[in-house]
Amino acid sequence: MRFAFVKFTATAALTLAAFSARPASAQNTDVQKIVQQMDAAAAKFQSATADLRWDNYERVVRETTTQTGIIYFQKKGNATEMGAVIQKPAKKVVAYTGGQLKLYEPNIDQLTLIDTSKNQSQVESFLTLGFGGSGTALEKQWTITSQGTETIEGVQTAKLDLVPKQESVKNTFTHAVIWVDPARGVSLKQQFFTPSGDQRINFYTNIKINGKVDTKAFEIKTTSKTTVKRP
Repeated sequence: MRFAFVKFTATAALTLAAFSARPASAQNTDVQKIVQQMDAAAAKFQSATADLRWDNYERVVRETTTQTGIIYFQKKGNATEMGAVIQKPAKKVVAYTGGQLKLYEPNIDQLTLIDTSKNQSQVESFLTLGFGGSGTALEKQWTITSQGTETIEGVQTAKLDLVPKQESVKNTFTHAVIWVDPARGVSLKQQFFTPSGDQRINFYTNIKINGKVDTKAFEIKTTSKTTVKRP
């Protein structure tokens, strides 16, 4: 399934180049330890806010475009809601709750509504990649390979390569790499690869866990003339 606010990228060959030649038993031990840490963090997770930077690389034109803004994740019972405000280069507001994804573009006064209820677990697995999602839930949707550790902005992260278990998802992206702080249950960096060779890299900074979220900052405010699309 394609998501209106996301464009992924790159080639699966990069996985092989980055893969550590460690024994399978050591790989499995690493993964299970990280899964357990993420499970423990998820049990305590209620919300997270962060500054975001999304870099989208299009292979055909060999061009990278960058979006910056803010994002939040918040647990509501067994579900997760998410909101993001893209501030540059053009304002966009993204909201996900109750199995529906919304994208509002004020500059053209257009609201796009996407029903994800039939794929809700899959969508939420994507949304919570390193933001409140448990390691056990991650294992249900992805084949996980440990690529060791890497320090990002002073934080030692676990670098994980994720391959979708569902063939339909592989049509959208072949795999993802996340740099996750398993102790807090948050990812500082994410990289997505598509069959066409496009690539998306997400960076999250100024991450705050379990604080009060001002959801008003993420509200979608349409007008009487707003065009509504349901792709």
